[in-house]
Amino acid sequence: MTFKPILDMKRVIDLIKNKYFLVTVAFIVWMLFFDKNDLYTQYEHRQQLNKLEQERDFYTKETAEVAKELDELTSDPKKLEKFAREKYLMKKADEDVFVIVKEKKEDN
Repeated sequence: MTFKPILDMKRVIDLIKNKYFLVTVAFIVWMLFFDKNDLYTQYEHRQQLNKLEQERDFYTKETAEVAKELDELTSDPKKLEKFAREKYLMKKADEDVFVIVKEKKEDN
């Protein structure tokens, strides 16, 4: 016959009755679930931070591309003419412009 389970139960009861243990458990529960910076809020903030970092990277890349394109357009008149013709469908007075649009195939 062993009395070990009884001793373990007594230790658990003593631990539950300990006011320092109870205050620590209450503090941990409060910080994890009820505080304004609880786990769920921290998770949402982390997701928002990741999304904003992705947007920052995207816009940094786009800004670099636009700056490069601007430099090319201001330095080369032929590229400026090509850009105006492609993007804004500009033409010379004696020209006709035909725009060809390819249709996308729909998968049914």
